[in-house]
Amino acid sequence: MDPTADGSSHRLENHIHAQKTLPLFPLQKPSAKPSREREKMAKKSSSWAFSLLFELATTRRQLSTMAETSRTKKRVSEDSLYRRLSSLGGMSDGSVAKVIEQWKDEGKHLDKYYIVGCINQLRKFKRFRHALLISEWMEKSSLNFTYSDHAIRVDLISKAKGIDSAEKYFESLPPPAKSKFTYGALLNCYCKEKMSEKAMSLFDTMNKLNFASTPIAYNNIMCLYMRLGQPEKVPPLVQEMKAKNIPLDNVTYNVLMNSYASLKDIEAVERVMEEVERGDAVKCHWNQYSSLASIYIAAGLFEKAESTLKELEKMNNPPDRTILDYLISLYAGTGNLAAVNRVWKSLKLAFSETTNKNYLTMLHALAKLDDMDGMKKCFEEWEAGCSSYDIRLAYVLINAYNRLGMIDEAYSLFERTVKNGHIPNFRTLNMLMDFYLKNQLMVMALKCLEIAISKLKKTEWRPSQENVRAFLKYFEEEKDVNGAEEFCKKLKKVNCLDLEGYNLLLRTYVASGKTDPLMRQRMKVDVVEMGSETEKLLERVCPS
Repeated sequence: MDPTADGSSHRLENHIHAQKTLPLFPLQKPSAKPSREREKMAKKSSSWAFSLLFELATTRRQLSTMAETSRTKKRVSEDSLYRRLSSLGGMSDGSVAKVIEQWKDEGKHLDKYYIVGCINQLRKFKRFRHALLISEWMEKSSLNFTYSDHAIRVDLISKAKGIDSAEKYFESLPPPAKSKFTYGALLNCYCKEKMSEKAMSLFDTMNKLNFASTPIAYNNIMCLYMRLGQPEKVPPLVQEMKAKNIPLDNVTYNVLMNSYASLKDIEAVERVMEEVERGDAVKCHWNQYSSLASIYIAAGLFEKAESTLKELEKMNNPPDRTILDYLISLYAGTGNLAAVNRVWKSLKLAFSETTNKNYLTMLHALAKLDDMDGMKKCFEEWEAGCSSYDIRLAYVLINAYNRLGMIDEAYSLFERTVKNGHIPNFRTLNMLMDFYLKNQLMVMALKCLEIAISKLKKTEWRPSQENVRAFLKYFEEEKDVNGAEEFCKKLKKVNCLDLEGYNLLLRTYVASGKTDPLMRQRMKVDVVEMGSETEKLLERVCPS
């Protein structure tokens, strides 16, 4: 089943979101009395709560396509066509055609669903350019290219080449292909990029063409308003839908609930939930309860949140792995360690295998509750039995160690992880580097930098200017010219040794009382334009 078969690349986004790690609540344990810290925590929660609620709201659609998605994955995994296509490096339309033609020449079965399965897998892993080239090949081939395929193309072009290119493609389509599918895909692109004027103009056009007669277009606009920080505009749109007899779906109700939550109108949130429970429009789904619980948590209403979660637990029969993950995370948001451990035990009893994602959720929950003993036990259990190593789990424990000042434990685990060949990604390395620099742990920060540079053959990366300044300022204060020079060599490897970097290096020389007669020549070779400050420093480091 094509995830945009109903005409919206928005469903595609839902499909992709389903593969992501569960968002976890950055809430602290509740205290017995209200505090400024809790107020600060609740305000912080309100900004991320919408993202979580929207993902929760899409679950019904994800579940409805689960069986077909499973079959698609199975077909892709049983053969190597996807593997061949995804392994192409400098991918071009010609190389795509060559791989597929070779597949056919080998006498292996090929139809549109195989190709669509490959495209969807690549999209899931955000390899949009690869997916786009396969889509382009598919249109040129004899395979039937439908209106929903055009909608997927609009979405892929926007991600691989930008909105301007997506607009040009849309305008180039013949009139029959400019359907509710492609209009919906372009509207989704505008809303994602917060392009409000273009989104509203296109939405008006869709209304005139009767292409906005389903909840999808309205949901996109409502989500746009939430992204723009205009939750007060959501309820009038829902009233407009009701006036036009456009059915409200789970996404609509969840966004509406969250809009009222953003307006701090909890009573209105509860009225919406009562409407859902009455079954006036849609059948009450478990994600409504999880959404309501997360709103209560963000508002600091922990007792109401736990009461809602108990209702959610009653609905979880037979046990669903996704629901159990959310329960663990949500109970952690209320500060209830006993409930977290109880649900974790239920999950392990209900399923023969506990996945990396389950362990990741549990580790985040225990970290939120500062249960270091539980974290270590959980991590050791996972590490002893995991079939594939997921470095994100190690990072959760490393981050918890760092946050609690257990620096030796953090670095020991970090070194062991790297030594065993599990290299952190750039995002993790940047986070660790930031932490170590702020705490003047330069050996560890430099280790992160070296690992990042060693990965450069696969992708581009640059340390932030703030981190560069922090490193060089440290060397200046320590009067460590050798350390500064070694660091600058690393900067040259990533092409970011600029004037500011040289000035900081020169200050280190001045602080240490050392000179370098070749410094001017070095800077000329590196094509560094020298300002007045640099000239003054050079007079002391490299006197003429």
